[in-house]
Amino acid sequence: MLSLKDVVTHYGSSQALFGMELELGAGEVATLLGRNGMGKTTTINSILGIVTPTSGSIQFEGTELVGQPSFKNANLGIGLVPEGRQIFPNLSMWENLVATSSNHLGMADPWTVDKVFEVFPELATRRSSMGNLLSGGEQQMLAIGRALMTNPKLLILDEATEGLAPLIRQKIWAALEQIKQSGLSILVVDKNLKDLLRIADKNFVVERGRVAWSGTSDQLRADPEVMERYLGV
Repeated sequence: MLSLKDVVTHYGSSQALFGMELELGAGEVATLLGRNGMGKTTTINSILGIVTPTSGSIQFEGTELVGQPSFKNANLGIGLVPEGRQIFPNLSMWENLVATSSNHLGMADPWTVDKVFEVFPELATRRSSMGNLLSGGEQQMLAIGRALMTNPKLLILDEATEGLAPLIRQKIWAALEQIKQSGLSILVVDKNLKDLLRIADKNFVVERGRVAWSGTSDQLRADPEVMERYLGV
């Protein structure tokens, strides 16, 4: 479904990606792991077209994404849950969801507000609350629900549970497991390794703008040297 080959990305004169490569199949969950500043968010921004790669290829279901504007890449079926949530603070929770609602790809069983409430029942009780009055956990649930309302084929989450209380994190991971069961492909960045490895089919460890290691969750658990070298504090 998604393929990155030899992707090089710059911010001005500063190079951030040095030949990024990864592949994600339909229905798979993959992680981007690594310390801060190693290129995970830049990889996501390159996929979406938020930043244009200098060279290399990014294909989504056979369509080349490099050089396309971000809205066209999103319209192909890529939904983003950005770092920092970035919900609309002056819209209600319900308005945040319906503002992005779309099924232009013609999904047979599209995401609706009621389906989002089934995944995140906490949101159902906050329907009329303004975005800026929601808790951090509720805002993250809303950000995920907002992305689902675009009915994507691929859901990308940048720092899925950053700054959230342990109980809320567990609710987010349970929701992602439920979303995975629906067949949606997921690419996720997060630091909660134990929870990530429970739902991930494959993992890509990023070091200095390129993939330093890739493999299944079982392979990563069995290789403490990789975890210590690339993920340890």
